Amino acid sequence: MTRALLFLACVLALSGCKRHDDASSPKPVSAAPKSSALPALDVKADTPNLLITWIDDKGDFHVVQKPADVPPEGRKQVRVVAADKEAGTGDLVYVANLDETTPDGAYRLTTMTRAQWDELGASRRKARLEALAPSAAAPPSASAPAAANGKMPAGPSKLTAIIYGANWCKPCHMAADYLQAHGVTVVHKDIEASEAAQAEMQQKLARAGRGGASIPVIDIMGQILIGYSPSALDNAIKTAQGAQAL
Repeated sequence: MTRALLFLACVLALSGCKRHDDASSPKPVSAAPKSSALPALDVKADTPNLLITWIDDKGDFHVVQKPADVPPEGRKQVRVVAADKEAGTGDLVYVANLDETTPDGAYRLTTMTRAQWDELGASRRKARLEALAPSAAAPPSASAPAAANGKMPAGPSKLTAIIYGANWCKPCHMAADYLQAHGVTVVHKDIEASEAAQAEMQQKLARAGRGGASIPVIDIMGQILIGYSPSALDNAIKTAQGAQAL
């Protein structure tokens, strides 16, 4: 009996020590995920399963699978996605300079937001449109009729824009909001939900001599824009209004 009691006391003592140690021992605390950082990604010339997006001087996006397929003019800033990894497909993206490598042959990668990446293409399209646009609006024709009160006749009918995009595409919604705020009627066409919308978008891009895999694609009275750029939308609206006034 005495031995049994001693054995029970030892078991209770040991279990109590174990609970005491668990309560007092410091537990490792995992670092909180950083929303402003992506995990390291090693990308080399022979890395498989890559999707590489480069931007041409027109602001169009092109997707290839190998760094060697990127032309010299597009190598300074490319977006890199590893097809077998989820990192880099959300709000933050990997961007590489294919002209710079580390001593072990890996390309130097940085990160930026998806909006910043989209703006790279939009800024090039903006510069191109501004270079093509007339420097000033044409003066009103001397023969244009004027109202009796000295005011110009009513403006052209309301403009319509078709936005080819997807429900998850934030720039698509931003473009729609911007156009609607400027009095433009917007028609949404989801290219993921409709094969007809996808085919229609591709046909318009081909007719316009445009390429790329980025959305939104916006048709403003026959003017095809890729991506969301307020200044590009402004220019397209003015051009469409001028065409309607003829």
